[in-house]
Amino acid sequence: MAINLKQVADVSIIEIEDKNVDSRTVSNIQHEIMPLIESNSKFIIDLSQVSYMSSGGLRMLLSSYRKVTAKNGKLILVGLSEEIKDTMSVTGFLDFFHHSENATTGLALFLEK
Repeated sequence: MAINLKQVADVSIIEIEDKNVDSRTVSNIQHEIMPLIESNSKFIIDLSQVSYMSSGGLRMLLSSYRKVTAKNGKLILVGLSEEIKDTMSVTGFLDFFHHSENATTGLALFLEK
C-alpha cells in the first residue's frame, strides 16, 4: 500500500508512505487517493516520508487540489522536505496549496476562518 489513511473528525489525513513519488509509484498513489477525494472535501496530504517527487507527483497533487477545490473543499500539504518545497516554489505549484509543518498544525488550519 502506497498510502495510510487516518480520519480526524471530518478531515482525511493521507500519509504517502513511499520515499520516492515518481513514475514507478505515482499511478498507484493516485489510484488510492482519487476515490477518497471523491468522497470527502477536507484533506491533509502528509509528505513527511517523501524525499523525492517527480513532475508526475506534482501533477498528481495539482489534480487532487483541483478536484477538492471544485467542490469547495480544502487540501493542505504537510511535511514537505526543503527540496520538494523549493521545487514547488520555483514551479509556482506551492502557491496553490496551504501548507504546514506537520499534521497537527495542518489540522489547526481547518479551524481558521
